[in-house]
Amino acid sequence: MGEGRGSAVVAAVVLCLLAVALHCEVAEAATYVVGSRSGWTFNLTGWPRGKKFKAGDVLVFNYPKGAHNVVVVNKAGYDGCSTTPRNAKVYTSGKDRIKLVKGLNNFICTLPGHCAAGMKIQITAL
Repeated sequence: MGEGRGSAVVAAVVLCLLAVALHCEVAEAATYVVGSRSGWTFNLTGWPRGKKFKAGDVLVFNYPKGAHNVVVVNKAGYDGCSTTPRNAKVYTSGKDRIKLVKGLNNFICTLPGHCAAGMKIQITAL
């Protein structure tokens, strides 16, 4: 009989530890300000270097409202500086917060000439 109680206690402890581990995983999401002090501007392609991004992390794009925008695009949109897919959401608040998805995340500014001048970044989230 004592053996049954011991197994139940062990199972309860394991479940509690699992719940704590899952909670910690969710709580680990980080927030990054794109471009740091400079904000969302030109020539940021090296900004992600050395950072370890995870799915669920949040990128904050700070810029003067009306001066830029942020569009989440696919690789073709990133490479060609185009709004691809066509239904891509355009952020324009100047304080945009975008949650990373697992895999490759591509961001560009679609104002004329901005992306071609280097206003774009690619981030891989684990």
